[in-house]
Amino acid sequence: MDIALSTTLHTTFEDAVTRTREALAEQGFGVLTEIDVKATLKAKLGEDIEDYLILGACNPPLAHRAVDVNRQIGLLLPCNVVVRADPQRADAVLVEAMNPQLLVQVTEEAKLVPIAEEVSARLRTAVESLEGSHTPAVEQLHG
Repeated sequence: MDIALSTTLHTTFEDAVTRTREALAEQGFGVLTEIDVKATLKAKLGEDIEDYLILGACNPPLAHRAVDVNRQIGLLLPCNVVVRADPQRADAVLVEAMNPQLLVQVTEEAKLVPIAEEVSARLRTAVESLEGSHTPAVEQLHG
């Protein structure tokens, strides 16, 4: 099982973050947390890495259903979505969402299966919508 649902965008990092937030919102996800890994590693360790942002995405009705099944599921929430510059390609930004099927695999809780399937479908739709969206920033990179 893949641990991520992912796509590669050919745009700026800032544009990828904006588009990812919008795609998540269209699928009912809010961003509860944001961790700027690049800034944190620089501030705490003096280390430099590529742009790397972790968004903690949550769809409240689905999270509520999952918590009703297993109160410990909060340990695995929210669903992390990573937006990061590809260190191998200067013009590429990777968007990777946690595969919600991992919740079922880790907990072995059969009642989570339909919830994980719905979360997977929504996250997959969000990620796939990024592949089809086109912005001026993308056209400038290819033009």
